[in-house]
Amino acid sequence: MDLEVQGRVKELAEQYGKNDLVVILGAPNVDSCVVQFETVTRGDPTYAGPLAGIGLGLKAFHVFEPEVKTIIDPARYAALIETLELGLEAEAIVKALQKARSAVN
Repeated sequence: MDLEVQGRVKELAEQYGKNDLVVILGAPNVDSCVVQFETVTRGDPTYAGPLAGIGLGLKAFHVFEPEVKTIIDPARYAALIETLELGLEAEAIVKALQKARSAVN
């Protein structure tokens, strides 16, 4: 998650409150997904961005997760995301994010 996006997430959390935001991640692999999750929940683990040391505690899901897929129009999902899901380590990403989320709760 680049510094600009971190700054925008921080602004939105301040503007709308942490309870009214959900972050949808689209990271293409397990490692980057976990780092993005850590960034929006506990703070930037690299201590390089606007969220360094700032744990927002936001809810975060990956676009491949069933909870997210059910709220996206199936035709749009098929056109924009499904091919990526087939080509990437989708199952591993979902499992890693679920594990990270359970460690936070």
